[in-house]
Amino acid sequence: MTGGRTAAGRIGMVLALAILAGCSTQKERQAALETLSAEEIYQLGENALETRPRREDASNYFAEVERLYPYSAWAKRALIMQTYALHKRKAYEEARGAAQRFLDLYPGDEDAAYAQYLLAISYYDQIEDVGRDQGLTFQALQALRDVIERYPDSEYARSAILKFDLAFDHLAGKEMEIGRYYLRRGHYTSAINRFRIVVQEFQSTTHTAEALHRLVEAYLALGLTEEARTAAAILGHNYRSSPFYDDSHRLLTGRGLSPEAVGDSWLRQVYRQTLRGEWL
Repeated sequence: MTGGRTAAGRIGMVLALAILAGCSTQKERQAALETLSAEEIYQLGENALETRPRREDASNYFAEVERLYPYSAWAKRALIMQTYALHKRKAYEEARGAAQRFLDLYPGDEDAAYAQYLLAISYYDQIEDVGRDQGLTFQALQALRDVIERYPDSEYARSAILKFDLAFDHLAGKEMEIGRYYLRRGHYTSAINRFRIVVQEFQSTTHTAEALHRLVEAYLALGLTEEARTAAAILGHNYRSSPFYDDSHRLLTGRGLSPEAVGDSWLRQVYRQTLRGEWL
């Protein structure tokens, strides 16, 4: 966004607003906009963004700059501002379209990193709105990865890394939610499959300790004590101070068992990786 306007710019905006105020229909407003310069329409967009950020006026003004003055310097500035305005009013799909258009038209521009970042967070900001379909979360992860890999030195890379980690954690959380659902209903094999995904694919998230504990619970319920003991051994090696380890330890000792890597299940391989420092 630009800084303060010049006196001439403020006068131009006032005149532009006066012209539009006399228009009663959308058709008349569009015709009136065609009499204004690109800068004047752009300033209308800035003014609308400052005073009415939740309405569509700002993005419409910026779109008019692009329509009436295509491929101009003002059109380029207006397109990135249109993307920002659309995102601000939570028109996420439209924001992604505008961001992608900017990247297609101006891939080497200094604002390309910002366009990619806006595209990414337009997915990210929708994550909490979705149910069990995690398609948007995967798209957010890919778009955030693009920011991190394509623009590692940009001011947006650090924020993208933080959001990537949170989105990754969100995916693990959804697997845990489904796994707990199966576990409560006694569908132990289905629960194990979900917790295994967390342990193997989301091991750097905050959910891994609980996933290992839930594996202990599920395997004990099935009478698979070797797997339960190995899961607890991994839990003890990596999260000994976790209350989940205390719970797993009590479950095992209550049956005369102890946490120890035994047998030759997939968990034994994870345990070997843990000892070699290849896990987590």
